[in-house]
Amino acid sequence: MELVVGASEATMKSVMGKLGVLLAQEYTLIRGVNGDLQYINDELASMQSFLRDLTAVSAGQVQSHGHRMKDWMKQIRDITYDIEDCIDDSAHRLHGLRSDMCCYYFANSVYEVLTWWPRRDVASKISVLKMRAQQIGERRERYGVNNPEAAGGSEGSHAGNGTAAGFDAADNQEASLELVAMKDPVGVEDHMKELEEWLTNDKNTSGVLYVVGFGGVGKTTIATALYRKFGDQFDHRAMVNVSQSSDINAVLTNIKNQVMPQSSGQRQQAGGGVLGRLKRGTSALAAKCCSAGASEETRGETKLDKLKKDLGKHFDDSSYLVLVDDVWSAATWDQIRKSLPSSKQRTRIIVTTRFQAVATRRRGEEGDHTRKVSPLGIGESEKLFKQAFFESKGSKVDKVPKEVWKMCGGLPLAIVIMAGHVACNPNKSEDEWSKVCNSLFPELGKDHGKDGGRDLNQEEVGRIVSHCYNDMPADIKTCSLYLSIFPKGQRISRKRLTRRWIAEAFVAEKQGLSVEDVAETYFNHLIRRKIIRPVEHSSNGKVKKCIVHDMVLEHIVAKASEENFITVIGGNWLMQLPSSKVRRLSLQESDSKRANDTEKMNLSHVRSLTMFGSLNQLPSHSFKFGIVQVLDLEGCIGFKAHHTEEICKMLLLKYLSLRRSDTKQLPKAIGKLENLETLDIRETSVVELPKTVCQLERLVNVLGGDKRTRRALKLPQELNKKKKMKALRILSGIEIVGGLADLHHLTELRKLAIYKLSTMSDDPSFKDLSSSIEYLGGYSLNTLIIDDESSKFINSLDDLSSPPKFLVALELSGKMVQLPGWITQLTALTKLTLSVTALRTDNLLLLSNLDALFSLTFSFRAEKQDSETLTILAENKLSSDGEITIPNAGFKSLKLLRFFAPLLPVLSFSKNAMPELERLELQFSMLEGLYGVENLAGIKVVHLTLKDKDGEYMTKEVQHEVETAVKRRTDGKAPKIILDQ
Repeated sequence: MELVVGASEATMKSVMGKLGVLLAQEYTLIRGVNGDLQYINDELASMQSFLRDLTAVSAGQVQSHGHRMKDWMKQIRDITYDIEDCIDDSAHRLHGLRSDMCCYYFANSVYEVLTWWPRRDVASKISVLKMRAQQIGERRERYGVNNPEAAGGSEGSHAGNGTAAGFDAADNQEASLELVAMKDPVGVEDHMKELEEWLTNDKNTSGVLYVVGFGGVGKTTIATALYRKFGDQFDHRAMVNVSQSSDINAVLTNIKNQVMPQSSGQRQQAGGGVLGRLKRGTSALAAKCCSAGASEETRGETKLDKLKKDLGKHFDDSSYLVLVDDVWSAATWDQIRKSLPSSKQRTRIIVTTRFQAVATRRRGEEGDHTRKVSPLGIGESEKLFKQAFFESKGSKVDKVPKEVWKMCGGLPLAIVIMAGHVACNPNKSEDEWSKVCNSLFPELGKDHGKDGGRDLNQEEVGRIVSHCYNDMPADIKTCSLYLSIFPKGQRISRKRLTRRWIAEAFVAEKQGLSVEDVAETYFNHLIRRKIIRPVEHSSNGKVKKCIVHDMVLEHIVAKASEENFITVIGGNWLMQLPSSKVRRLSLQESDSKRANDTEKMNLSHVRSLTMFGSLNQLPSHSFKFGIVQVLDLEGCIGFKAHHTEEICKMLLLKYLSLRRSDTKQLPKAIGKLENLETLDIRETSVVELPKTVCQLERLVNVLGGDKRTRRALKLPQELNKKKKMKALRILSGIEIVGGLADLHHLTELRKLAIYKLSTMSDDPSFKDLSSSIEYLGGYSLNTLIIDDESSKFINSLDDLSSPPKFLVALELSGKMVQLPGWITQLTALTKLTLSVTALRTDNLLLLSNLDALFSLTFSFRAEKQDSETLTILAENKLSSDGEITIPNAGFKSLKLLRFFAPLLPVLSFSKNAMPELERLELQFSMLEGLYGVENLAGIKVVHLTLKDKDGEYMTKEVQHEVETAVKRRTDGKAPKIILDQ
């Protein structure tokens, strides 16, 4: 059905919980208000039941009410939001007055006097809300919006069942651990053959390939396959999404950041240059911004000239490949092409576009080529459908009628999403699927698709996407709406997304699963549904980042706007300004035409704010800071002291991310954020937390430090003294010193990541930390990371009497040689990272018994190996008869093996070694030898990365030997050999 129900119901659940708390606190209210609150609570309960019933009715019933039903649901949604605002605002005001009182003896009487007016104001608002609730109920009856009747087995019944369960057995299962492997695109063999010839043709030193076709036809799939297959043959490569954007500076900066690696701080400054020209700010600065318009354009031209100059210098004597995806405007493409410099070496540019005008803008230039992508045939459509169906854990594909993929008109996007939809509805019969096809396309008998006579138009593709989307369970549908917060083409972090769902109360404990596990389950369901697509996996095999196809995202953004769920300003969307109150706001990079949009909106009810770019976009005077619950400023620049002060006024804040921002410290006032659950300050200049953080008893996730540089976050000594933060589940990127080593009270801790360890073996804290790890290992601890430069602590871990047997991830960095004897007892371990000093044949034999191990990494974090490390490596080599040998048995589940160190000894793989290994990565300055790669039955990729030009000759010899060896394989499955320098 077309109505968006999930978001409204999720908000209702939150409100009713808060009403229950308020009803239990009569002393905070004016007399007589309790009755109004009880009435509102009961009325909302009835409305919630009505919404649940809506998810289980037929589309026909909903359509019979048409606009009346939609309007009534809008009224429910608005009053629900307003009730929540009233409750949260009153809690903020009353709490603020109580927190300032210091004399307990006079507390009650003084509190009554000080809060008389706020409580009276709250009582008045509640009375008005009660009247509105009555009117909404009466209006429904007056205009004939009747109660829905269940329609067993009809369309939408799955969503109704899903609301109760939230997910099925396939979603409950742990997602299969895997590496990102780009599958060969279906039905594009002819395209690929011709385009590969163009890409590798040396007759033309430069050229542009235009891949043209309808949205969802597979243009980006083909272009990305070419980019990945041949990208390593160029000195530099970059991939950028353009869409409806006309911001040339942003496009070129994106390219520059990919081909000219920089530190995170420099990247932020570069991004700031792009976004700094945005004329955002308070109304007091509006006149100044307008008067500066002319000079702003000049600065933009200067920025563009500098970008051209930087790229020109960098590309002057280098080959490069650039993929420019989804270009909408011929004029925009013309500007981009003029800005990309020529080179003395080979250059290739791949452009995807829906519009033929983009490809013909500069027709006839030497080396250019245009390829139009057409829909798939019926046979290819069936092949793609079945491939996607089984990826989504579908079964019994033979019972799915051909009409299901036939009606998709040969468009890969429609086929893949429909496959996910069918896989998630295993109980539907063949007849029911035929009815679905006929309801979507009554004219199906005329035969859709390439072999059937006509292709789908955009409206018909949208019809399929809408149907598949509406079939999802209401809770998961709500979570999917949240995807509209992120810009088109952005890689979305799984953890960032699921933590935000939790902060917004979209997920709750269910079927014995924790709230984190339920969020993971919802994420897995969206993957099965093909709403999101994994694009990057972590070394533990789990999805790290995903993207949303632009046509799917367009549908989600429209739904989010219809529900007033999220308001998006800037970016790729040209949306009308909301006529009602803004609840969740996403400020994305934009040109100056949209600069003043936020000044025209009512932002006093914003509960969630996400920003991309510069804080200059934020009109801070418009916000009622007390009710903001989610604040995501990841990657933002322009932090000033007043910004952090304003953040500390957001007393209801649950989620705060300042990751990769240019904030430098947190104020003491952060201790006022007593509802805070997630604090993310990774990759910032914040190196120490104020002691007031220890007052945050609800804090669940503390994420700090820098994983790449191992810069650690200092915790206050009060953490152990007060022992209040017992809700902590993740403590990552920290430094352990002195009295901070006693962590016994953190029994909920799941992840402990220590980036710096400053404790001596004769210090009591040394034993405290060891005892804490042993103790917590018997509770929930499943991830342990310790970077111990002195190595004394990690070498003492063998003395643990009871190992942390529930670990799924373990990382021990330092000069460790012998492994803890209990490591073979870690039967659940899937990810293991060790220092390269532990690279010994006997250790590998020991580790081969870890049947669940998915990835194994040997690394050395220092820039250069010192004499002690070199001595250890030499001794390891001698103890292993001159080379490190990987045994011929064990490692039953290992798919990823990595070695990162300046000097790597001879590595030799025995016959039948690591049967499941798919990817072998080596980063080094000197590699002494690599043998037996041909013995790896499942190997797909061997990636060699040379860090020092001095070892180039030897490395090429190794590459040649490996390539020669794998050609001798009798199965003909030679892996791809990649060499980066």
